[in-house]
Amino acid sequence: MRASKGDKLVVHGRTVGQHERTAEVVQVMGENGNPPFRVKFDDDGHEAVMSPGPDTTVRHRPETGGR
Repeated sequence: MRASKGDKLVVHGRTVGQHERTAEVVQVMGENGNPPFRVKFDDDGHEAVMSPGPDTTVRHRPETGGR
């Protein structure tokens, strides 16, 4: 799994009734965009260092077309 600063990680609930959580990548601590990542969770602002598992997907931030 590769991510960049500003990407969103979506942690899918693993059990019935558990909701998805999203977190913004604030720092990539691994090499070449690999984990671990320092993230800030959108729902409560909690920051954590995580190495996402198979229940997590990456939403890459949109590319900006600057001139």
